[in-house]
Amino acid sequence: MSASETHPAHRHMERLAAEGIDVVRVTYPDLIGSDRARDVLLGHLPSACDHGLAFCRAVYHTSPQGDVVPVAGGLDAGLPDICVRPDLDTLTALPWEPGVASCLGDVTDPATGRPAPESPRDLLRTVLDRCAQHGLHPVIGPELEYFLCDPAPGTPTGWRRYDEAAGVVYTAGLRADGDNHLLRTLRQLRELGIGVTNGNHEFDGGQFEINLTHTDAMDAADRSFRFKSAIKELARKEGRLATFMAKPFNDAGGSGFHLHLSCLTDAGDGTEEGGSAGGGGANAFDDPSAPYGLSAAARHAVAGVLAHAPALTALANPTVNSFKRFGPDTLAPWLVDWGLDNRSALVRIPPERGSGARLEVRLGDASANPYLMIAGTIAAALLGVLAGEEPPAPLEGYGYDTARSALLPQNLPAALDALEADTALADVLGKEFTASYLTYKRDEVARFQRHVTDWEFTEYAFHL
Repeated sequence: MSASETHPAHRHMERLAAEGIDVVRVTYPDLIGSDRARDVLLGHLPSACDHGLAFCRAVYHTSPQGDVVPVAGGLDAGLPDICVRPDLDTLTALPWEPGVASCLGDVTDPATGRPAPESPRDLLRTVLDRCAQHGLHPVIGPELEYFLCDPAPGTPTGWRRYDEAAGVVYTAGLRADGDNHLLRTLRQLRELGIGVTNGNHEFDGGQFEINLTHTDAMDAADRSFRFKSAIKELARKEGRLATFMAKPFNDAGGSGFHLHLSCLTDAGDGTEEGGSAGGGGANAFDDPSAPYGLSAAARHAVAGVLAHAPALTALANPTVNSFKRFGPDTLAPWLVDWGLDNRSALVRIPPERGSGARLEVRLGDASANPYLMIAGTIAAALLGVLAGEEPPAPLEGYGYDTARSALLPQNLPAALDALEADTALADVLGKEFTASYLTYKRDEVARFQRHVTDWEFTEYAFHL
């Protein structure tokens, strides 16, 4: 019997070969949540597992335009490697790409054998380990919005919204989706097995929302990452652009990334709505006898998210563009507040209790890296539970009143400053990660501040 036949990867290889698959795409998230990957011929999968796939660590420090940002451990260290090994438990066939299966990769630093400091997946693992030490097992239900665009040669961006129909919020069918994008996408994603449940046309023309099931936080982050990658890839296959940019159009609203967060008190699997576990885990956020029907842990978690919201903004709203989604009457959070079934609040408590008791954190926009936003949100909630403080009175009525609640940071530099100043949150996230992230994002701010925009030329050139 050959070494290949006795290798742990062999049972996967037999199954994949029987399905006609001869390539495995090993993928992992960079700092901004984009997928980095390498295609491995099926016969070489054991070698990839044993020795790993070498990538330059500076991939974490590379901007969307291909500039390498001088983050410590990259350029200054001579551009060393990271090592990526396939996580065979995440193998799944790609329905739209015959012969190809995909899996996530685990990233280590060859020099230390430890996870790479910038690895988003490992950052979330670290935060979840901290939660487990306190008997809490977070459950996440992700909700993501995006815009679909068609080519528009000759326009400034080269793209236009797939559909311009107005007033079609919360609809399905051909009324605002003439090419049946949503139906086709839901069916493809069902075959991918990432827990997609339903979808609809959202508020603005060409905007869609697709929801994913509630599961344990790591699985939810993995599925959110794969969901975003799949949506973009399916659009490319049709010659279209799907964008999770926070606010791509001046005449339309933005795209959100809402998290439904609950916690189990033991290692239940968290597969039911709101976090009730088939494995026996109790929902730590439910208490019928407590104020609002929320346990002390839930109320302390709300207080933690609010206390660390300014710093959390740097992870949940991570681009210069993100802050153009904010503002009164946008249904995007603008103030640090919470409310009972109130969609104008940063933290909304949906009306369900019992197994469905949870927080809906509405801060994030769709451009956020799922791993970083989920890790930051859980870290803030954990700090709140450990601090044991109560939140202020819940918001009543329509929000966006600056006399009642503090303002979130209103631009990316202010959000980054808040993250740097929040030493408690940085300690949970890891000081090395936080330093790398701040350096990378401040370079983005500096590049934007040097760039002359179309708005500036239109505003000034003729008159000045």
